[in-house]
Amino acid sequence: MPVNIEITLREELLNRRQKLESATVVFDERKALKSLLSEVDAALERMEAGTFGLCEVCHDPIEPERLIRDPLTQFCLDHLTLAQQRALEEDLMLASEIQRGLLPKNKLQIGEWEVSHFYEGAGPVSGDYCDLVETGDGSLYFVVGDVSGKGIAASMLMAHLHAMFRSLISFGLPLNQIVERASRVFCESTLPSHYATLVCGRAGLSGEVELCNAGHLPSLVSCGGEITMVTASGLPLGMFHNEEFSTDKLSLSPGSTLLLYTDGLSEAQDGVGAEYGRERLARLVSESHALPPEELIDTCLQDVAAFRSDAAKRDDLTIMAIRRVAGV
Repeated sequence: MPVNIEITLREELLNRRQKLESATVVFDERKALKSLLSEVDAALERMEAGTFGLCEVCHDPIEPERLIRDPLTQFCLDHLTLAQQRALEEDLMLASEIQRGLLPKNKLQIGEWEVSHFYEGAGPVSGDYCDLVETGDGSLYFVVGDVSGKGIAASMLMAHLHAMFRSLISFGLPLNQIVERASRVFCESTLPSHYATLVCGRAGLSGEVELCNAGHLPSLVSCGGEITMVTASGLPLGMFHNEEFSTDKLSLSPGSTLLLYTDGLSEAQDGVGAEYGRERLARLVSESHALPPEELIDTCLQDVAAFRSDAAKRDDLTIMAIRRVAGV
């Protein structure tokens, strides 16, 4: 486990120990509190012995995201007790339901914009971030991103981002300031190893689109079959406390489409380890430029499935297509 994460977890454990000691006095040394205090002490002892983060059965490393979520964890996934397995399954089901509830409605038409998206985790929960926010002035905000890590820990960070961006958008700040403030809060409220890449954008009433790409994959703009890639203009969120972000301004003519995606699409692999790639995606979008958003996404999914064939799905996958309706 990286040293900086272990230092953070040690501080967290020491803080918990102090609170537990105070609580045992207030609540007359209840048995459950004393048991928790013993578990915290045992975890601190494992740190001193250099065995923290190793499964007590097989001595292999415990999954990092599980340790971050619960520093008292002593067993890897392969050696959980039956009760622990049942509790983990219940947590995953609940996390999955919460995450589905955070997703925006699909197949929307907002003003002159037609929007569709696809969102699928590699497992029960996903670290991808996808949202749409309509404002009172007729603007449409959209975000597609990818949080570092996988599993429940990543899904919790995704929910954290969702709440931050929804709150910041409501203040009517300039787009770059929304991303800068989200990055600062994300940096201050997560572990040093956590960051997120994302594209945040705003679509206006007359075809104008403003994009802020924070270390994410290039967005694709399709206009009559001609493809333009809008690349990252800043670092990922959460890398530094005082990051600054710039924006790109575009004007989409009727019939033009903006495609956002995560690396579950562009980095999908076939049976021999070859990647699907951005170039293949760009060609497909060019050939399919006349399709409405939902059909374009279906075409992308069919093509990547054919490319992957029998190879296992390796990552979360999100695609969003935003099209300016012709004739509006």
